[in-house]
Amino acid sequence: MMRPPATTVGELRASGHELRTVRAELRENLLAALREGRDPWPGIHGFEHTVVPQLERALLAGHDVVLLGERGQGKTRLLRTLVGLLDEWSPVIEGSEIGEHPFDPITAASRRRADELGDDLPITWRHREERYVEKLATPDTSVADLIGDVDPVKVAEGRTLGDPETIHFGLVPRSHRGIVAINELPDLAERIQVAMLNVMEERDVQVRGYVLRLPLDVLVVASANPEDYTNRGRIITPLKDRFGAEIRTHYPLSLADEVAVVRQEATLVADVPDHLLEVLARFTRALRESSAVDQRSGVSARFAIAGAETVAAAALHRAARQGEDEAVARPVDLETAVEVLGGKIEFEQGEEGREDEVLDHLLRMATAETVREHLRGLDLTPLVAAITGGALVSTGEQVAAAAFLAGLPDLGELPLYDEIADRLGGDTPGRRAGAVELALEGLYLSRRISKETGDGETVYG
Repeated sequence: MMRPPATTVGELRASGHELRTVRAELRENLLAALREGRDPWPGIHGFEHTVVPQLERALLAGHDVVLLGERGQGKTRLLRTLVGLLDEWSPVIEGSEIGEHPFDPITAASRRRADELGDDLPITWRHREERYVEKLATPDTSVADLIGDVDPVKVAEGRTLGDPETIHFGLVPRSHRGIVAINELPDLAERIQVAMLNVMEERDVQVRGYVLRLPLDVLVVASANPEDYTNRGRIITPLKDRFGAEIRTHYPLSLADEVAVVRQEATLVADVPDHLLEVLARFTRALRESSAVDQRSGVSARFAIAGAETVAAAALHRAARQGEDEAVARPVDLETAVEVLGGKIEFEQGEEGREDEVLDHLLRMATAETVREHLRGLDLTPLVAAITGGALVSTGEQVAAAAFLAGLPDLGELPLYDEIADRLGGDTPGRRAGAVELALEGLYLSRRISKETGDGETVYG
């Protein structure tokens, strides 16, 4: 949709434009999306029957919202999708410091201009992306950052300290007619949280003794980790009371949603087959259930995302070193992810020194579960017989797919390798090598064949 043509208040009024509050705008646009069957929350997986209905009810009620949940549950991403429920273009008074609507000027300067110019008051248009402002709460955040302060430059220009126009507005007033999101709200010092009370309830701004009766039209949304884990701070009770809705988020409840999040969010520099993403997703979910991991800190979705990106990078590294035409990740690359991801997990105090052992064990479990899921019912006995009969199969981080496939034992007329590839989507040489390698790893984990690893090489025999 192109920017509307109106450039003055008179033209805007003649176009039939109607003034709506931000809450009314969000409510009506959400209802329109629901009636038309459009998804108002693109890119959000796993919240369809839990978090999203609660958020939709909060928006319909016109409530400010705080999302509570462990790290990496998609809280910030969910808040950012709120932008899609705003009108694409919104008129503002040209030159207004806080983006006032032409039909409703609220600062003294804008009211004065509106009285002087009437229908000739110039307007401009703001895209909805400009009406969403995000602030990461940090302990050094000040009242001036969020609310405002006296601007010494304006005082130096000759204005008196009692002149309301000497105030430089902070983030919240500048988000007038928009959405302001505060991430990690408990990290705000309590005295700064107190400064938010009037903004959220009375909707006025108090700066150094001035009380400016600015009827701010702003939706305040926030995210926070559960207080029992962070211990860095808390949301003070009066501020918590001013949020109309407190919604708990969670990690994806289903494996399919976990894989979908990884596929959507990861920036992959090589082809990573779905079954490898499934291993990483199962690995992440196993860590969330492990008694060795501090579950109060959570295991972020970023763990699996970073794992997928590392696996892809390992495949690209191999392709460059071995001259492969295509870079395709294989099960052997999973170990490279474990080597660099351990620092993203917080273990229980009694697990010092066992971190690598826990990670390796849970990765083997995740791999075995994936093999059972995809190769169930497939008779791998001929491959086992060939290997127990003396055949050796070599692979490794720097073993090219072609070399791996050439080293597989000859099964005669048996189409076993084709069947394995069909089950796991092995439609290219790289993917075919990865599929067979996963089958071999599954045989090892079920103790039907042995494996030796060393010097970057793995030998099944």
